[in-house]
Amino acid sequence: MNWIPFSIVCFYITLLYVITWATRRLSRGGMIAYLLAGRKLPFWVVAPLLTGLAVGGASTIGVAERAYSSGISAGWYNAAWAAGAFLVGFIAARRYRNMEVATLPELFERHYSKAGRIIGVIGQLLLQIVITAVQYIAGGAILSALLPDIVSFQAGMLITAVVFVGITLIGGFWAAGLTNIINVVLIYVGVILGAIIAVKKIGGFGELVAKLPSQHPGFNLGAVGGPLILAWFVVMCTMIFSVQSVVQISFAARDSFSARKGFILGGLIILPVGFLSAVIGLAATVLHPGIVPTEALPRTVLSLGPFIAGLVLAGLWAADVSTASALLVGSATLVVGDLVKRFFAPDLKEKDERKISRITVFILSILTYLLAVLVSGTGIIKTLLLGLALTTPYTLVTLMTLFWPRVCRRGHAAWTLIMGMTALALWLLFPQIPSFFKGLDLPHPIYLCWIVSLVTFFLVAIFDKRKIKS
Repeated sequence: MNWIPFSIVCFYITLLYVITWATRRLSRGGMIAYLLAGRKLPFWVVAPLLTGLAVGGASTIGVAERAYSSGISAGWYNAAWAAGAFLVGFIAARRYRNMEVATLPELFERHYSKAGRIIGVIGQLLLQIVITAVQYIAGGAILSALLPDIVSFQAGMLITAVVFVGITLIGGFWAAGLTNIINVVLIYVGVILGAIIAVKKIGGFGELVAKLPSQHPGFNLGAVGGPLILAWFVVMCTMIFSVQSVVQISFAARDSFSARKGFILGGLIILPVGFLSAVIGLAATVLHPGIVPTEALPRTVLSLGPFIAGLVLAGLWAADVSTASALLVGSATLVVGDLVKRFFAPDLKEKDERKISRITVFILSILTYLLAVLVSGTGIIKTLLLGLALTTPYTLVTLMTLFWPRVCRRGHAAWTLIMGMTALALWLLFPQIPSFFKGLDLPHPIYLCWIVSLVTFFLVAIFDKRKIKS
């Protein structure tokens, strides 16, 4: 019976390729046409593109994984994402679009220094490779749950990678945007059906609550703990201002109005998905006790009947496809725009730009897959949140540049990025540092990164007298 849902997922993948192939002409041209959709995305494409980027493996499978032990409170993860989207929509999206840049490191060189651009590219690439790797892990969990006797978890990750890369190579950013319209619809159909039918199978919400283990937090919205929920909001409201694949959506919008409206609409669409996925994770606690938490959502869905399972799992696959495609495009933009064209081949023709962009996507896909194999035993949300802490110095420098440029100095970009990255590296390399800061109610490296970045920014403002370029 597993072949029925698997066939539905295969049909969906085929549909994505058909749409990608049919719309590939929209991306003809150089780097701007291929990687930024020619800066012509309307708000009704910006919103699903942002939603597809936000609602990936972490926001569905990762949330259900957390809800398996922490209950409905795991849904705050997506609420934090939505809050970040609202912030950008109301205060920054229009400014981003009006800057006419392709990447944040380009902005850093324009106002600060070449060193700021180089350091910025390195950090952004590391960050996006980590986030992309998480999508492979989620995809592997789906396929291994679909066909446990045929596809292993590792093989599922490999198949997932092949699908992601193929769509991105063919259609670029336009394909990612247009296919995400279908992806978002399918995601919602999947998680709503999954939540409703899973709870109904147990006997309703009352029976779900009654059958949960005695120590399970269930529908307690604060079960994961206030400090962790706050950390999620701090991380998401930090990263959304400075992750290349996110801000690139505003760079690619048709105009400033489309960028602003698209981010606000995207936040509204993102908000409910986490709590719906958390309900499925709760149901898995009753229906499938003792399983690996990462399989909570796909295993529960498979028990709902082959046709429903196929629709829901296609929605989960849609979440992975939409996120990974945008991430690969964003990473390729960094490499081509900030490294190849800036330092090695500034006079590339449009045809060569497109060719190098595709080669870059392919190479990055290999690197992200190898990382996914290495971190596949770590929790999805935990892995993602650790990587997102790296965005802290980027966000600080970007916001200061946009809203308080008179206090900015030429050394701010390079030094703030270096010290912020160093803070995260020390937290990860030396276990005694997290233990020390946990005693001070700093349970996540995002807090240390903010402290170090702010102190660094303050000191540079005092000792560096060189004003930034206008």
